[in-house]
Amino acid sequence: MKRLAVLLLAGGAAACTQADSRPQTASATPQAERMRVNPDPYPSTYRAYPGVPTRVVNVTIYDGEGGRIERGEALFADGKVVAVGQTVAAPADAVTVDGTGKWLTPGIIDVHSHLGDYPTPAVQAHSDGNEATGPVRPEVWAEHSVWPQDPGFSRALANGGVTTLQILPGSANLFGGRSVTLKNVYARTVQGMKFPGAPYGLKMACGENPKRVYGSRNIMPQTRMGNIAVDRQTWAKAQEYRRKWDRYEADGKGDPPTRDIAMDTLAGVLRGDILIHNHCYRADEMAIVLDMAKEFGYKVGTFHHAVEAYKIADLLKANGTCAAVWADWWGFKMESYDAVNENLPLLHKAGACAMIHSDDANGIQRLNQEVAKALAAGRRMGLAITDEEAWTWLAIAPARALGVDKWTGSLKPGKMADAVLWNGNPLSVYSRPEKVWVDGALLYDANDPKRRPVSDFELGQPGSGDVK
Repeated sequence: MKRLAVLLLAGGAAACTQADSRPQTASATPQAERMRVNPDPYPSTYRAYPGVPTRVVNVTIYDGEGGRIERGEALFADGKVVAVGQTVAAPADAVTVDGTGKWLTPGIIDVHSHLGDYPTPAVQAHSDGNEATGPVRPEVWAEHSVWPQDPGFSRALANGGVTTLQILPGSANLFGGRSVTLKNVYARTVQGMKFPGAPYGLKMACGENPKRVYGSRNIMPQTRMGNIAVDRQTWAKAQEYRRKWDRYEADGKGDPPTRDIAMDTLAGVLRGDILIHNHCYRADEMAIVLDMAKEFGYKVGTFHHAVEAYKIADLLKANGTCAAVWADWWGFKMESYDAVNENLPLLHKAGACAMIHSDDANGIQRLNQEVAKALAAGRRMGLAITDEEAWTWLAIAPARALGVDKWTGSLKPGKMADAVLWNGNPLSVYSRPEKVWVDGALLYDANDPKRRPVSDFELGQPGSGDVK
């Protein structure tokens, strides 16, 4: 009826003048019929696995936001955290898990992973993380390379307690493409793993990688100033592209602008819909990138690796920019030399948003130990940080960096029941996950051989993970 009314009104206006038989202009096109760019053409089809009401009792709880409860209790039901406290009421049919001598934490979130894009086995046929055919490639999307059967996903869940992770393109390019945030569950398609509602990210890189990859081909950029020059020119084009689309969507006059898939992503960043995740090591370069972001009107969400972030903790705090770092990786190239093991605790004490990350299929299986190393380094230099504070580097901080903190990242009522029961202090090298829940579904149980995830790729290969 609405469409009919529009036609009748247009017809009535023409009838009044009789002589005006010209076709209607685009400005008269109904809003619903104008061409619009679909911001989510590959939507999540994730559905939580079935769970049962579960109460964990007599357990030490780190809530993921810096809180700690001794001999506490937690209740999960219908995929959500229902209650956490000294005691909680539970329905009669709830499964009770005795956590005596154990720890309960939110599921670990890894903000920087390449699982699925660089899966195991690591062969050339699986090398799908870097579209190294040009320094500006925002049109590629990491999810279109993700292989859901990568055995690394199950290793991260069972050995590392990782329940959410961001898959990023590699760092060969200045603009590497879109990232995707996944729930760490098995699914037949990447859409079945996609975290519902999570914003997309854009991977960017500065420093040695882009200038080495393209400079060696005698292609710009060949220098750090070339990196920034190409960045700026690209953002200028993105601003123009955004203006054209904003103008068209506002008044609908004329034909829609020509679609450019690369510019769609950059326009999404300029509108604040897509988050920037920037590979960068040196403090001076991070400062330049922050200035460039102000020049073009976007925000740097997180610097990744950021081995010199401790030098500019105040700038990061002032700009609301996070740093995702390692505990002690350094020295493997010049820009990684000026690292300190206290980087993460120094950032934390300065009030900056800081977290651990893996960037590695093995490291993702022991991020709890990486936090323990960074925490110990901080304490040796006199920084008083509690264990439960340090757990924020694995939970609420990366959740905020990914824009999913309203759904996960802490054991708070109403949030997803993504949780890990550790068989001992989770900051001990001797501890490992005993049980892992994702949305309240028990997906791993060290004491139940039937509840150990195995990739389809590993079926029938006992030495590679099929231990059922």
